[in-house]
Amino acid sequence: MIKKAITVFAILLVLAMVSGFTHTNPLQGKKSETSISNHSVTNSNGQSEAEQGIARFWEFTGFANVTPGHLIMLIVGLVFIFLAIRFEYEPLLLIPIGVGILIGNIPFLQNAGLKVGIYEDGSVMNYLYFGVKYGIYPPLIFLGIGAMTDFSSLISNPRLMLLGAAAQVGIFATFLGALVLGFHPAEAGAIGIIGGADGPTAIFLSSKLANGINIIGQTAAGDPVYVKNLIGPIAIAAYSYMALVPVIQPPIMNLLTTKRERLIRMKPPRAVSKLEKMLFPIIGLLLTTFIAPSALPLLGMLFFGNILKESGVTKRLAETSRTSLIDIVTILLGITVGASTQADVFLTEQSIMIFILGAISFMIATAGGITFAKVMNIFLSRDNKINPLVGAAGVSAVPDSARVVQTEGLKADPSNHLLMHAMAPNVAGVIGSAVAAGILLSFLL
Repeated sequence: MIKKAITVFAILLVLAMVSGFTHTNPLQGKKSETSISNHSVTNSNGQSEAEQGIARFWEFTGFANVTPGHLIMLIVGLVFIFLAIRFEYEPLLLIPIGVGILIGNIPFLQNAGLKVGIYEDGSVMNYLYFGVKYGIYPPLIFLGIGAMTDFSSLISNPRLMLLGAAAQVGIFATFLGALVLGFHPAEAGAIGIIGGADGPTAIFLSSKLANGINIIGQTAAGDPVYVKNLIGPIAIAAYSYMALVPVIQPPIMNLLTTKRERLIRMKPPRAVSKLEKMLFPIIGLLLTTFIAPSALPLLGMLFFGNILKESGVTKRLAETSRTSLIDIVTILLGITVGASTQADVFLTEQSIMIFILGAISFMIATAGGITFAKVMNIFLSRDNKINPLVGAAGVSAVPDSARVVQTEGLKADPSNHLLMHAMAPNVAGVIGSAVAAGILLSFLL
């Protein structure tokens, strides 16, 4: 590898020298003038063209433009890739995002017209980033989620929907915390949605409220004041905490539940008819969008995808939505979100506060679902009690939160399977976070 690098550099050096020696003066043609074929052309600093070429080449390399910020973000990108491969933490998300971080933090000469940076108009990455900046990718992700989601567990035990709603307390608690820290209400609303542990919803809301475009006031001189562009930090925080669900949630679950509560066995879910499965997305679409019309792009596509799945007559469309389409959008979303972490834009004090608030939001959401399950048990008969672990699945990280609940339940009792029960608040959390986003959007936009 080193020999190849030396060879390539030597070739470039030779080409630069040849270019300098073979360059001809545009005034040449008169034999009386001095030929430049035997002399190196020099500039005002006494440099030959070969030296100028080499200096120009060096100026464009990443080595000449690298900063400590670039190195930090490159390490972050490598850590994301490592976590995805070594521990299988959401590899379908962390690998595209990790590679995107690497792409977005390759140093290059700014304002040189290269059009390679994600924030440079006309660059390929900037065109791809359009889907993030204007909230196009999240509804397509929701279409795929709807096409692969089975709402049977929620239909068979609708009371578990309350756990999905209770987990959204993290969103509003963090919204208040962000306001206390001095964020504008629109920025605070976008930050708060991280508590839902729903990456697409976080991107959708931040693209509307914290996009760097909206005017939120004006200076004393009458100049407009723009909202901060927080899409990158919010998206990275949301997807990071989604990937770290198996790390963050278990300690909170064990802290808030007793051994006896973790042993609670829940009744098996009843069988759900095809008619119920077909009516649920239609009724859900009408009801939720009437409550929060601002979330129509998300909720509409979610329930549309589920209708494709449950109708039984659009199998090809359903299959495309839950496989090829969502895979393509996930790649584009991951790469562009990762690339948006360009060091000079991402490494700010606000980004650090967003990550802290996001972690608090996610923990509050987990605790909110568990606590509400314990409160519900006070009013339920002994045969109908809910295992409080199931409440942790109220966040929108589908299906990871449900899997964590299953794992923790099996640790307490190897024969107590909670996965199907946990899927009910898990999918309810997806709906709940989208509704919460719609509510915040209607208040803050």
